[in-house]
Amino acid sequence: MAYPVSAACYVVLAAVVVVYAQRHSQQESHIHYAQLGTDVTLQCGSVDRDAAVTWTANSTDLDASHLNGSRLVLRNVDLSHSGQYSCYEGSSWHLKYRVNLKVGTPPKEPALMCRSNNYPSGFYCSWHMPIPTYIPDTFNITVMHDSKEIVCDMDVSLKNRCYIRYLHLFSSKKYKVTLTVTNALGSSSTSISFDEFAIVKPDPPENVVAKPIPNNARRLLVTWQYPSSWPDPDSFPLKFFLRYRPLIIDQWQHVELSDGTTHIITDAYAGKEYIIQVAAKDNEIGTWSDWSVAVHATPWTEEPKHLTTEAQGAETTTASTSAFHPLYLTRPRSPAEEVPDSPERLSLLLFCTWSEGRVPFLFIAALPGRPSPPPKKKVQGGPGSPPARPPTCHPTNYKLSRNFAKPPD
Repeated sequence: MAYPVSAACYVVLAAVVVVYAQRHSQQESHIHYAQLGTDVTLQCGSVDRDAAVTWTANSTDLDASHLNGSRLVLRNVDLSHSGQYSCYEGSSWHLKYRVNLKVGTPPKEPALMCRSNNYPSGFYCSWHMPIPTYIPDTFNITVMHDSKEIVCDMDVSLKNRCYIRYLHLFSSKKYKVTLTVTNALGSSSTSISFDEFAIVKPDPPENVVAKPIPNNARRLLVTWQYPSSWPDPDSFPLKFFLRYRPLIIDQWQHVELSDGTTHIITDAYAGKEYIIQVAAKDNEIGTWSDWSVAVHATPWTEEPKHLTTEAQGAETTTASTSAFHPLYLTRPRSPAEEVPDSPERLSLLLFCTWSEGRVPFLFIAALPGRPSPPPKKKVQGGPGSPPARPPTCHPTNYKLSRNFAKPPD
């Protein structure tokens, strides 16, 4: 009984292979372009209109509701409808037709620009589509000068750019450039005319560097180089335009320089980071380049000084640093009032502190175990003695007690 089962399996497998081969057979694929937002009807090759067919989109079966007989109808197509569609006839899934549907739009007027960044060698023209068409476009450009057509050599690295060499320098005749763009759904064109000098626009200056100047807190040294694409700086020198501002301010400051590739900024804010850019232009013709890459720099600042011990001591006695001078004060007592020296004995410690140009302050502290000074000792600053500098405090005698009673009346 095992043999008939194996034979049946082989038959089923063969049928599956046949169906798969039919659905993926190498049928010639057609291309159908459709405009975005329109209805599209696809024919199933030469199959009768009422034949039973199955349509697939990118190998996925489509619902029969999209069929009108054997034809496939797609309503209001968008970009998601682009793909490969296949039509199979009958239950045998015989491939009858295959088509690649590409949804897009007719071209709008292209944007065209011509510029000479290496005058007087030549100029280039470049273009782009302001609105994408989503399908392949072809471009045709013609350049006319003095009723003669000039060859525009396509750029090998940029597909939407070509290069034209000047045949006659300093010509008074205008150039006319016409660009036509075409795709399967339509075409469009544009033209521009210009003088030779009007399109001269150098590339931005290169290698812009800004550095602080030692011992100058408000200066920055800025240097740069000619753009490498400018072929003859000696015969066609450039002038430059420099702009700079601190990061904390939005307003730019500007300096125009007739020659040279260096400039010293003399009015920078000390310690503030600056952003700096440079532009270039031919001395006599054309327009300014775009701005260079921005660079950042901060003016020189003095390194903080580290004070030595001697310097710190001198500063304590001469500068505005606060100082404390203790004065041990006791009120004279009679022998009966004397208190023997013991840990219980207290002295009153007054601290005078001052700061140059400020009012002195008085601090009071109690210290245990310190004997009273002899009664004959006078408080510093008595009559006849010049006041010390800084000024000495002149406190009133206080009555000593362990309870720190208020001063006597």
